[in-house]
Amino acid sequence: MKIRSVLISQPKPETEKSPYYEVAKSQKVSLEFKPFIHVEGVTAAELRKQKVDFSEYGCVVLTSKSSVDHYFRLAQEMRFSIPETMKYFCASETIALYMQKYIVYRKRKIFHGTNGVEDLLDNFKKNKTERFLFPCSDKHSDKITDFLNKNKIAFTKAAFYKTVSSDMSQFPVQDFDMLVFFSPNGVESLSKNFPDFKQGNIHVGTFGEGTAQAAEASGLVVQLKAPMPKAPSMAMALEWYLKQVNGKSNK
Repeated sequence: MKIRSVLISQPKPETEKSPYYEVAKSQKVSLEFKPFIHVEGVTAAELRKQKVDFSEYGCVVLTSKSSVDHYFRLAQEMRFSIPETMKYFCASETIALYMQKYIVYRKRKIFHGTNGVEDLLDNFKKNKTERFLFPCSDKHSDKITDFLNKNKIAFTKAAFYKTVSSDMSQFPVQDFDMLVFFSPNGVESLSKNFPDFKQGNIHVGTFGEGTAQAAEASGLVVQLKAPMPKAPSMAMALEWYLKQVNGKSNK
């Protein structure tokens, strides 16, 4: 059976130049974007309970746009004036550039990796005498903390925002030929919103090892696991998979 409709469990791309639109056009499928999860920021009172004092840290580790947004939001709410000497360790260039929303980029000490903050090991080592603040979700993986602990970096992890399942109970998820997930939290949201969900002939794609494991643990059969050596992005992996399935279909 051909795949004609795909549900991408992320927000709709902000630009029409998204590779997903090229995939939809070239493979003649309809794509719908629907985030299964959303982010809610913690309050200043909730952060104080975690005993976070902004003034104690000379460096901050930022791994997502949400961590950037809520770091600057809570600093302002707690009336902390972030010094120009603050050093920012970002997981990617995209996240680093996103900080221009809050600071004058060229006047700050900003480091960014290509595939994650692990790329910045030398920079971390050069700042071993500093204390690092790691703002993250209440449901983050241990990948970053394991990396920091392994390299004996002094850091404090704090939940600056919460990852919450979106209400999708009235959404026709069963009408799609394929579902694509990007995090274990997205898989968990499917189970919460549709406790009686039956996969049947629906194809499932996942991005990241943890997401695939969560999907399989929930009883789903995962046909597409990204990233792959020749398809590092989900868009590329999805295009490859659609060619395999639809190209072989006789229907």
